[in-house]
Amino acid sequence: MTEERTGAAEAVSYVLGALADPTRRQLLDLLAARGEATATILAERLPVSRQAVVKHLAVLDAAGLVSGTRVGREVRYAVRPAALDATARWMASLAADWDTRLAHIKRVAEAAERDARTAGPE
Repeated sequence: MTEERTGAAEAVSYVLGALADPTRRQLLDLLAARGEATATILAERLPVSRQAVVKHLAVLDAAGLVSGTRVGREVRYAVRPAALDATARWMASLAADWDTRLAHIKRVAEAAERDARTAGPE
């Protein structure tokens, strides 16, 4: 595996790990709807503390899903779609591979069925 592919696979792993938590997915939804928000604003919309929100945002930031920008005394977070786009491309590629494999299995099964019909009972 090339270094570039290894890096891409690692990035996808971080994204999937970050998205495994429902609270983090909810944070992404809130940020996508608002454009940007502080941890305090996000905590008001969730049943978790501000400190928990900050920890979840740190995981999302490490995965490249959000970024924080300091504005005065507050940090405003926004969604970074590039990591999601890369993960979506990986998933689409994986799905295409499986579609190809399943189509091959279908052709083999249909050919076996035709052969069985034409051979008839022995």
